[in-house]
Amino acid sequence: MDRETLVSRIAFASQRSLSLPAARELLARTGSEQRYFSLSTDELRSLTGSKNRLWDADRRARLIDEARREIEFIERNSVRCIYFTDPEYPQRLLNCDDAPLMLYALGDCDLNAQGVMSVVGTRHATAYGNDITSRIISDLAEQAVDPPLIVSGLALGVDIAAHRAAIKASLPTVAVLAHGLNTIYPAVHRSDAVEIIKKGGMLLTDYRSIDVIHRGNFLARNRIVAGLSDCLLVTESADKGGALVTARLAAGYDREVMAVPGRVGDLYSEGCNRLIHNHSARLVTSASDIIGAMRWPERQAEGQQGSLFEELTVEEEVVMSTIREQGEVSFATLLQRLDMATARLTGLLVDMEFKGYIRSLPGGKYRISV
Repeated sequence: MDRETLVSRIAFASQRSLSLPAARELLARTGSEQRYFSLSTDELRSLTGSKNRLWDADRRARLIDEARREIEFIERNSVRCIYFTDPEYPQRLLNCDDAPLMLYALGDCDLNAQGVMSVVGTRHATAYGNDITSRIISDLAEQAVDPPLIVSGLALGVDIAAHRAAIKASLPTVAVLAHGLNTIYPAVHRSDAVEIIKKGGMLLTDYRSIDVIHRGNFLARNRIVAGLSDCLLVTESADKGGALVTARLAAGYDREVMAVPGRVGDLYSEGCNRLIHNHSARLVTSASDIIGAMRWPERQAEGQQGSLFEELTVEEEVVMSTIREQGEVSFATLLQRLDMATARLTGLLVDMEFKGYIRSLPGGKYRISV
């Protein structure tokens, strides 16, 4: 596109109060972004039937001036501008009314990949949180026929563990930033940001280089983390925090929300355990759980099926047979059918889930996972 069209699009998109539906309606009435900025205040009021402050001529002229300054940064640094009408704009985001009109990117990866998973969690990740995050992503790379694009926020803790695990597993990863591409926060992750781009990933933001960084930016960017994905995984979180906000956003966008359980009483497991307890998230203990829930094709290792069932104990085989019979079965039904003590059955089911034989489902039900 020509430079002036891009300038007008940057200026138009910088009106952050415009939702996608409102932007589409405004462009339908004015004809184009360039015409929107050329009309007088009175003409815009007449076309829209309102006296919105956005129509102020001086304000719109200032936005154009800012866009001309921004385009110099864009051209100097080879930044990709992805507008909401462009075919490469992430189609999943188009289903979110509060999605940004313009995205700015460094790097080159497919934001419309067949599978996309966002990973979020506490900035104060423990060894357990870092390990389970890395292990699940590594196993996804090995077990999924088409491993997903991994999205996170480049923050300390779980975010950076997810990005590093993706890079190590040769998966593309997208870091969604809460500021312009003129800086990296936290600065300690600058080398990771470079590595993300070098390994086929992307730095992505809806902020211009001239935008001031505010605390609210970090919560606002979570809508992009949630909206880009098919599913969102919370691997470790306290009872309050940005990860739980992102989980709520993902649920609101009708994304599959998943959480890794932690030990009762651990500060940074409280959020995940509560999500699972409230049936706000599916319990996940392995990559297989995610693959099964998302119906992603899974690689089958030769002889995998036979070796698995050879390891079953007699009690486990009885449980497997009962679940296999009904497809999905509740704890209460298992208790009744197997005539087993509650504590014994509970322990058996937990062991079998961690071994990957069965999966727990919302509503206290179980199904075979292999």
